[in-house]
Amino acid sequence: MAAMDEKLSSGNRGKPIRCRAAVSRKPGEPLVMEEIMVAPPMPHEVRVRIVYTSLCHSDITFWKMKDFPGVFPRILGHEAIGVVESVGEDVTEVAEGDTVIPTLISDCGECVDCRSTKSNLCSKLPFKISPFMPRHETSRFTDLNGEVIHHFVSVSSFSEYTVVDIAHLTKIDSAIPLTKAAGLLGCGVSTGVGAAWRTANVEPGSTVAIFGLGSIGLAVAEGARLCGATRIIGVDVNQHKFEIGKKFGVTDFINPANCENKSVTEVMIEMTDGGADYCFECVGIASLVQQAYACCRKGWGKTIVLGVDQPGSQLTLPSYDVLHKGKTLMGSFFGGLKPKSDIPVLLNRYINKELQLDEFVTHEVTFEDINKAFDLLTEGKCLRCVICMNNQ
Repeated sequence: MAAMDEKLSSGNRGKPIRCRAAVSRKPGEPLVMEEIMVAPPMPHEVRVRIVYTSLCHSDITFWKMKDFPGVFPRILGHEAIGVVESVGEDVTEVAEGDTVIPTLISDCGECVDCRSTKSNLCSKLPFKISPFMPRHETSRFTDLNGEVIHHFVSVSSFSEYTVVDIAHLTKIDSAIPLTKAAGLLGCGVSTGVGAAWRTANVEPGSTVAIFGLGSIGLAVAEGARLCGATRIIGVDVNQHKFEIGKKFGVTDFINPANCENKSVTEVMIEMTDGGADYCFECVGIASLVQQAYACCRKGWGKTIVLGVDQPGSQLTLPSYDVLHKGKTLMGSFFGGLKPKSDIPVLLNRYINKELQLDEFVTHEVTFEDINKAFDLLTEGKCLRCVICMNNQ
């Protein structure tokens, strides 16, 4: 693999690379496998050979989206791991051959937010669903006819090669094997684990309630388990999720359809003798956020929102509860993690067999079969499907 990297870099440094990409050309239609041109990196940018990528629900959302910020043609994908092929000017943080994990969230290391321990929301390169590179507002992708192909959340990993801003790249120890699961730290698993670890700061012995046991909710459970929570209650309408959740530390399960004449809130408060210490909403429904808030304990309960709701959705909370019950409601973007410092910590915990990552990978397909990954996820048949690029 190193020899191939050296050969490619020496022959293509500063030049466009012709490679394969799975291009989303029309909303909701199968991706088209085609050859594209990937331009060399501009200043502060890095060209990366993707080794493994995976499919996230956010990719599905924008794949189906007919109106802006749904833009076509586009290269989706944002959970990945790869190897640096070449670097642009002013890049000193990584070099050719380094192993990197791209992230949709930036970590410039310079702005007041990135230098603070209180926030992971970079103000120099704030998150946005842009069809272009974050710093130069242009694309690095064109098809063989010269038509521009748009980017997705600064990563676009459904391509054998992509260009990523250095602020969106985390270098990891190249001695660590390139595993299929490590790329999951670029989004989903980091978001869930980080929400329990960094945002909520779950304490040992505490009680945690998770609303929605998809991959994000299960990652929250994994994070809560690592933090020492003794009771982790999953809330989901799919009874099958309880058996899956047990692998990640879920100890109890509530199916709203089986609560008879009681509400989920009433059942939760009875189970926990007053409410959970921490409640996580992982679906993205305003009414579920309100329910989670009602289920957390007065005085010190925290409700953390991870689910992405429809644009324009509003929350309504009783002002009496806000004033008199002393609860906290907060959001958690990318789990509150600072990618460049926190992802290596999670990766080390995975290598040391503390953090479960492989268990999230339920399916694996070749790059040519990427549309099968879309079928599996939209049909609810997988947690994460890893796509092997076959370019090692």
